[in-house]
Amino acid sequence: MGQTIIQKIIARHSKEPPTPGSIVWMDLDVRSARDFGGANVVKNFEANYPGQSVADVQKTCFTFDCVAPANNIPYANNQHTCRKFARKQGFKVYDVDQGIGSHINIEQGMAVPGATIVGTDSHLNILGAVGAFGQGMGDQDIAFTFRAGKTWFEVPHSMRVKVKGTFGHPVTAKDLVLKMLQVLGSNGALGLAMEYYGPAIDALDLPGRITLASMATEMGAIISFVTPNQATLDYLSKAAGRTIEPIAADPDATYVKEIEVDVNGLEPLVACPPTPENVKKVREVAGRKVDSVFIGSCTNGRFEDFEAASRFLKGRKIASHVMAKAVPATQKVYAQMLQSGVLKSLFESGFVISHPGCGGCASGQIGMTGKDEVQVSTSNRNFKGKQGDGETYLASPIVAAAAALKGELVDPRDVG
Repeated sequence: MGQTIIQKIIARHSKEPPTPGSIVWMDLDVRSARDFGGANVVKNFEANYPGQSVADVQKTCFTFDCVAPANNIPYANNQHTCRKFARKQGFKVYDVDQGIGSHINIEQGMAVPGATIVGTDSHLNILGAVGAFGQGMGDQDIAFTFRAGKTWFEVPHSMRVKVKGTFGHPVTAKDLVLKMLQVLGSNGALGLAMEYYGPAIDALDLPGRITLASMATEMGAIISFVTPNQATLDYLSKAAGRTIEPIAADPDATYVKEIEVDVNGLEPLVACPPTPENVKKVREVAGRKVDSVFIGSCTNGRFEDFEAASRFLKGRKIASHVMAKAVPATQKVYAQMLQSGVLKSLFESGFVISHPGCGGCASGQIGMTGKDEVQVSTSNRNFKGKQGDGETYLASPIVAAAAALKGELVDPRDVG
């Protein structure tokens, strides 16, 4: 019987058969923790494994991306607790200047097809964008992986998503994933590993694949996989310094669920408060006054996302009452923005550009929304309190740029 992508990955890392529903012990290629939860990982490690070393310093790291640099004493203490532990153990810290941990995994060639990576990030399953298995776990579980180099895992069933048709500018991968949320809701993929197929999927560049994979959590999925195309493999091979081979499901793999989603005629979409599944066409909510805009996060923090917003604005000034913020995902993305002129263009349009990190998703790195404030954000969650006390609409960088320009929600095709 053929295997799905998740079964193939587990089979490479476990001596036990990867039968859906069974529990296996799985070796891990990377075990990590971020500044959120990292100090608790250290606390649990030192309490449960006193005087012991991590299993492999080459496969262990900290990434600081939530509040980076720390803007409060608790986060400053947490980060330095992690630094001291890493120095003592001898493993790497991707510190406050580096950016979002999941993206660093991709840029550094750690996340490659078939790899297994865990951390304290609830969206680490974004690594399915490159055919890697990523999973967020609790502090005690991660402390155990630091010591043992492995974890137990229940093999999930898989679902196959066939995306029918294609789309083009100004519709983006963000609109595609919002369409998926409209179809599946918050639990339509509950406990499953998703696999995406179709011409629209094949045509996605790496940033688009990252965007698509970033919201599997919001659909209840364990992870969503995109089979790497040649451009993705070339990028990963360069990042890893070796030839990277793809991983793909067998033609006769078994799926517990199969659906088809038609994206012909797909329009710009927006997820309205208070949940990511409350998806509507932008034109249906056009005219809603907007106070602030955030472009960034693990979902839309790549160079191409900022370039799309910059290109749409075409040197124009945003509305005078709008506070617009841009946060690159990583230091590498920031450098691309700087060297290409995109940073200058966004700055001249009226954006505040911050250092790399999670930005609007994380405890006020770039500021939070106030009561009754309406924000358009390119992130992946808009639950009450997640990005402040206001209301957050989730959208693509192009829709966010259009909202910043006009000071209200507007279909970018209606702006000119």
